[in-house]
Amino acid sequence: MMNNYNSDFSLVAINSSLMERQATDKILACNEEIKKYGLVLTEQQALALVQTRTNALKENKRIELNGGIVDKLILAFCNSPYVDKDTYEDTLHELISLFYDLKNNTWDTISDDDVIEFMKNAFNNRCHGSLELLAGEALRLSEHIHCGKTIKTFKED
Repeated sequence: MMNNYNSDFSLVAINSSLMERQATDKILACNEEIKKYGLVLTEQQALALVQTRTNALKENKRIELNGGIVDKLILAFCNSPYVDKDTYEDTLHELISLFYDLKNNTWDTISDDDVIEFMKNAFNNRCHGSLELLAGEALRLSEHIHCGKTIKTFKED
């Protein structure tokens, strides 16, 4: 019986490693687009972003099968006037965590693309690049959703 458990665990570890490699490759593929904005992510940075994603998923008790959120965030925020090559990676780590928190706090009632659009619009406009203000906007949106309303009726102050 112990051999089956060890075998199953090995398969999970191999599968997890493969998924992390695929997620890292998707991130590195974004370099083609983001270099237009003077940005680039190294393999080490990509691995760190995948780890942040993994940690955020664990913290929020979520699973994700496609791993496509990090690359979507990378591409959504690469042209922001508030990111540069020195702050880009740190900003992405915060955005990844905030994304999964927001998905949980809005009870998955908002599509991934709409969450990213909300975050980008707030970050670039109302928040003027402040991640702290963006977290506040995310909290306001969550409270709005908890009152039975939708993202379409959310008022941007």
